[in-house]
Amino acid sequence: MASIVLEHVTKRFGNVVVVDDISLEVRAGEFLVLLGPSGCGKTTTLRMVAGLEAASEGIIRIGDREAQDLHPADRDVAMVFQNYALYPHMSVFDNMAYGLRRRGMPRAEIERQVQSTARLLQIEPYLSRRPSQLSGGQRQRVALGRAIVRHPAAFLMDEPLSNLDAKLRVDMRLELTRLHAELGVTTMYVTHDQVEAMTMGHRIAVMDAGRVQQLGPPLDLYRQPANLFVATFLGTPGINLVTGQLVRAGGPVRFLAPGIDVPVTNPLDDGTGAAAVMGIRAKDLRLDAPGDGRLALGQAVVEIVEHLGAESFALVRHDAARMVVQVDPDASHAPGSTASVSVSAGAPLIFDAASGMRLGGGRPALLA
Repeated sequence: MASIVLEHVTKRFGNVVVVDDISLEVRAGEFLVLLGPSGCGKTTTLRMVAGLEAASEGIIRIGDREAQDLHPADRDVAMVFQNYALYPHMSVFDNMAYGLRRRGMPRAEIERQVQSTARLLQIEPYLSRRPSQLSGGQRQRVALGRAIVRHPAAFLMDEPLSNLDAKLRVDMRLELTRLHAELGVTTMYVTHDQVEAMTMGHRIAVMDAGRVQQLGPPLDLYRQPANLFVATFLGTPGINLVTGQLVRAGGPVRFLAPGIDVPVTNPLDDGTGAAAVMGIRAKDLRLDAPGDGRLALGQAVVEIVEHLGAESFALVRHDAARMVVQVDPDASHAPGSTASVSVSAGAPLIFDAASGMRLGGGRPALLA
């Protein structure tokens, strides 16, 4: 196992900056996820660590060595690609053994390593087959096996599950989590899928426009997003956003929007009078559920109710905004009906409308 450290790493293609002054550390044995939309720079960051792209500026350390000038073969990392990148004319055994043969490993040791890894991945019955004779999930296991068999200092994975169907993605997600727990190899994992990031990562680095917006444990980012981008990128269904203003009139700071007038926890002295955005998760909203510890948000009209089995969600139209509300699957909320909306006290997140940064409750660390 080895740590991976990036210090002020920048990548330019001509005059276009695609990775902008990134500094972060993947701790030894950690599973760190780079999460963000297409074009945010996450894959380019991974490719710079692998040596497939040269950094324009900055230092990359793998273990105790500076790696930015090392050839990819000398970095002791193994990369798993989105498209599997298997040799179609070779058997599964030969695909997994190829890198070991290039290193000059004795035949008996290659046989032992490949058989052991195939047993770990439960692909022993397929060692004589070619990739075209395998399913997508089996091909992905072979690609993983080719990386594992080398016993590298770190794994670099670039959206390895994106070509699989929904059920197989869930199965492989669990398999990757199990494998990491068993092998304990330092892993950088790139994805745009927040479910993969939340369920697999020890920490998540959320990226946008070539920068790390926030880095930390999954639940910390979900509960205490540093800014609007992180708040909207994490969570299913997406966070509800209401635009309004912070005011103080001789009492606590209040958030005002059409049909909404609620007190805001924490002083927020620096934000009063400014345009603000209130973010509320669907799980914190209720229909027709007054009671202690809840803040009334007024009336709303039910537009759609979606039943997902264990959970149900209603899309409601409020004077301030449309909102998604988690509802009791057994409750009756007919489309077109009117219901009162309330939120758990202390649940709303308040963001500065101009900068997008979260206000109040302390400032979450951007890098943790």
